[in-house]
Formats: sequence, structure tokens, C-alpha cells
Amino acid sequence: MPELPEVEVVRRGLDRHVVGRTFGAVEVLHPRAARGNAVDLEQVLPGLTVTGTGRRGKYLWLTLDDGAALLVHLRMSGQMLVATHGAIASPHLRIRADIGDAELCFVDQRTFGFWQYTALAGGVPEPASHIAPDPFEEEFDLREAARAMRRRRSALKTVLLNQEVVSGIGSIYADEAMWAARLRPWRSAKTMRQRDAEAVLVASREVMARSLEQGGTSFDALYVNVNGASGYFSRSLNAYGQAGRPCARCGTPIERVVVGGRSSYYCPACQVL
Repeated sequence: MPELPEVEVVRRGLDRHVVGRTFGAVEVLHPRAARGNAVDLEQVLPGLTVTGTGRRGKYLWLTLDDGAALLVHLRMSGQMLVATHGAIASPHLRIRADIGDAELCFVDQRTFGFWQYTALAGGVPEPASHIAPDPFEEEFDLREAARAMRRRRSALKTVLLNQEVVSGIGSIYADEAMWAARLRPWRSAKTMRQRDAEAVLVASREVMARSLEQGGTSFDALYVNVNGASGYFSRSLNAYGQAGRPCARCGTPIERVVVGGRSSYYCPACQVL
């Protein structure tokens, strides 16, 4: 699933190519892509102009000139593509929207993603208002987020993935942050020192910022930017998916364990906390 850096790359692409454009005809080609809507997207979107973009964690949205928002969740395989009319011929095309001299297309192989027209609450779409601020937001409070982590008895890896504690972090960047902070993934978050909890959150922001500079992490064609380009941060990973390869810090082979039903990759020699 795309994590914060990948979603932010898509948001930035939409900000460049879609803001200021007005929706023309909208065609919903698969009902799952528009699930959860109280209105018909084909009826409500035409005539509305995109005034901006936003993101919290793994959610992104387009703000509209009627005061509402078009919330987008990419889920496992969603793609937001801007192309010339008729250029996207994918069998997985779920929504097609005219935006003047181009089309905004939602392609989703697994049909887990969606578009949802929704009200804003405090600047955030209502369906996303329950999740915690992510490390890139002004509202993010490092000290309080670390305290919230330390109130959980679950394993650190599980807590980092809990979007109600801190949003935007998925399995890739959780493993990379724990490697950077030298923390083991099965360690109970409740037993951590405050400084260690803050350190892993700082590390998560740093590694996601580096990923953003490289367009995110792409392992296959399911994650791409709005122009179809893939990110290449996968070449810079130190832990995630590196089982059997030498640790970049100490040379010990990286190992894989299962924590909370999810694979985790770590260095057994230098992730000692």
C-alpha cells in the first residue's frame, strides 16, 4: 500500500496539474470506486473547480469551490493519472473525469480505493478526521505523539502502523525508522523511554523526507505519480525487504520476523534497544 511519501508525491502532482481546473463530464466505471458517497459523483462534480489539494497520512483530497472536498484513498493499487483524452486504456480504469484539455483518471486494479465527495471538518475531510496528524503536519506534536505510543502495550511495529497514534507510516517506513533508531520491532511500546519514542518518530520523518526526494518507493507498476513515473527510493532501503543482505551499518545479515501478523526486517546486531 502506498505510504505517506508515495501519497504526497501524487498530491504534489495533482497540485501542479489539476488545481484551477473545472470538472466536466464524470464517468464512474465501477461502483466500488464511488462507494460511501451520499451523492452521485457523475451529477455533483461537473461544474466544480479544484481550488487546492490536501493530505493527511495516506489520505489525499482535492478542495472544491463549493466548500466541499473530493477525498481519495489509493488503498493497495489506486492510481491518479492525468492524461490526454482517451490515452488511459487500462482495463482497471474505474473513474474518468474530464478536466478541460485533459482527463483525470482513477485506475485501481484491486478496487479497494475510492473517491468520496465529503464535507470538511477543520480543514480535513470528515472521513479522515479520526486519524492522527502525520509527522509533516504543523499540528503534529512530537512529544505528545511519543507519549501516545508509550501508552500502548502492543509491539512498536504495530503501534507505528496505528493511524490513530501517528498517521502515514506503513510497513516500509516503520522498518526503516526502527533501523535508524536501533529499536527492535517486537519491543513493547509501553516499555520505551520517552527519548527513544521521540527518536523513532524523528527517524520516520527523516526517512520519509528522503523518500520524497526520490519520488517514493516503487516495487511494481501499481504505484506511480500522476504522469506514470515510478519512484526509486527502493534502492536506498536499509531494512525493509533486505533479509539476508548485510546491514549497511554493521555488516550483519538483516533478518525477517513476523510482528502482529506483518513481516518486519531488522538487524539483530545493532538494533539492540
